[in-house]
Amino acid sequence: MDIVIIVVAVIVLLFLISMFRILYEYERGVIFTLGRFWKVKGPGLIIVVPFIQSMRRRDLRTIVMDVPTQDVISRDNVSVRVNAVVYFRIVEPNKAVNQVVDFYEATSQLAQTTLRSVLGQHELDEMLSERDKLNEDIQKILDEHTDAWGIKVGNVEIKHIDIDESMVRAIAKQAEAERERRAKVIHAEGELQASSKLSQAAHILAKEPQALQLRYLQTLASIGEDQNSTIVFPLPLEFLSVFQSVMDKSQ
Repeated sequence: MDIVIIVVAVIVLLFLISMFRILYEYERGVIFTLGRFWKVKGPGLIIVVPFIQSMRRRDLRTIVMDVPTQDVISRDNVSVRVNAVVYFRIVEPNKAVNQVVDFYEATSQLAQTTLRSVLGQHELDEMLSERDKLNEDIQKILDEHTDAWGIKVGNVEIKHIDIDESMVRAIAKQAEAERERRAKVIHAEGELQASSKLSQAAHILAKEPQALQLRYLQTLASIGEDQNSTIVFPLPLEFLSVFQSVMDKSQ
């Protein structure tokens, strides 16, 4: 009789102990009563009635998910390999339990298909130069589709875009050609500006012959600074006319 009492007491004690559950600050418990969703509890000490109620734990911390490398064909028919990382967290634990079997696997598969779909709509140059915009587009699409699962996608980052070596060489040649084109354009613009200034200077000197003579003398002075050079230069006719006028006045 005593043994029976002890066994019953142990069973009752275990039953009472199993009723108490402890949830951490970052955890929530989805409670079901006889198979029907009842409420979300936590954090702290909660009571779950054995055989009548059951609980599913869900972690509310941010989850970092690495998206496997995907083969993507860009809009300009270039084959690349892309991988990314997705940051998301559960904001509604009841949906993460009741609306999807495995929220992590579902989010992973959705991220892979969305990555291929979004990048396939852009050219290679856009993939390389507009990553921030692509990250934002992917994040918005994922967040919209995972809302029904109680998941909030906070950020998406494209990590690597791998290109074939032949395409790398082609891109390098294209970049070199672009640099040469820009250099020629800059040189042509400089020549155009210089010719415009020279044309303005010619018009001014044509109106003022004395200015042309002064400019000529300045040029001779600058040449004369090099004492090791022997320079033969013509004498302008304007100077001869000036000397002739001076001699006529003296006579």
